[in-house]
Amino acid sequence: MTQQIQTTLPATMRAIGYTESLAIDNPQALQDLTLPLPSLKPHDLLVKISAIAANPVDYKIRLNRPASVEKPEILGWDAVGTVVATGEAVTLFQNGDQVFYAGALDRPGANSEYHAVDERLVGHKPKTLSDAEAAALPLTAITAWELLFDRLQLDQPATPSPSYRQYQQKVLLISGAAGGVGSVMVQLAKLRTDAIVIGTASRPESQNWVKALGADYVINHQLPLAEELARIGIKEVSHIASLVDTAAYYEQFIAALAPQGKLALIDDPKTALDIRPLKLKSLSLHWELMFTRSLFQTPDQQQQHQLLNEVAALVDSGQLKTTVGQQLGQINAENLRQAHALLEQGQVIGKLVLSGFAN
Repeated sequence: MTQQIQTTLPATMRAIGYTESLAIDNPQALQDLTLPLPSLKPHDLLVKISAIAANPVDYKIRLNRPASVEKPEILGWDAVGTVVATGEAVTLFQNGDQVFYAGALDRPGANSEYHAVDERLVGHKPKTLSDAEAAALPLTAITAWELLFDRLQLDQPATPSPSYRQYQQKVLLISGAAGGVGSVMVQLAKLRTDAIVIGTASRPESQNWVKALGADYVINHQLPLAEELARIGIKEVSHIASLVDTAAYYEQFIAALAPQGKLALIDDPKTALDIRPLKLKSLSLHWELMFTRSLFQTPDQQQQHQLLNEVAALVDSGQLKTTVGQQLGQINAENLRQAHALLEQGQVIGKLVLSGFAN
């Protein structure tokens, strides 16, 4: 017996996907589909989905990954639901557990009634959040956590200054702090590091959002970075997390970083980044992709299970807030097309979430 599946499960499920890459204003860009339930691998959970969130990765894949009527693509890498079946090697969960996760980029996404996901990428859902509130967190929390602590290593003690034999103050600049990843990163940085946290945001509503999340300072990324830092009395920063449009700010980031500083990014620059200007200050460049562990089946991929459980504990203790920006209604093609359209406009504050399927 390779899997334990409840006899009450249906043979088919509703899902939202696409069969060809189309502009989002085309009604066929995302379609309501009926598909068979997924089969389970040994470490898989079968999760009955109750809420999802939309992310920029969704529309980027929709526009670039081929699909067909015979093989539609199902998107969605933020999900909350209940375990209804388990693969033969599962040890971390059991039927009835409520879970939240982002999943794997090389498997079908969670925009469906049922979803198969490796247990090592899954956490127990925060008990104090609704399903929709919890769905806003997994992808962004994993990305922010890995960027802050695995890439930038901001949870490490500050390095003594050889000149003055005292600890240098860490200063973290988060560029694009009002988005989904930034909204979690600001909170985690204040909770788990001793860095001064500066967030960038341009509109009054996004600036207020970042301030409410706990940033020490908020500056406007539409103005020269050096001038904005000078305005708040900051000469240079030790770490930069660039979450959007890195290429546009790259030279300003290099100028703002202190010698031996660190720059990390998550976006896909439209032009190549010349790393040679980093040499003079001995700056380091770091990439973060939360899907790396699952794509390459790394030995430490269960770290995502553990960090999601830590995130849930921070939420349930009142230290970390959900980052829901808008709730767009039930899970269907029409509402997901709206989510993609908003994301493509690049003006979203927090996360876009959907919950429940029509009866």
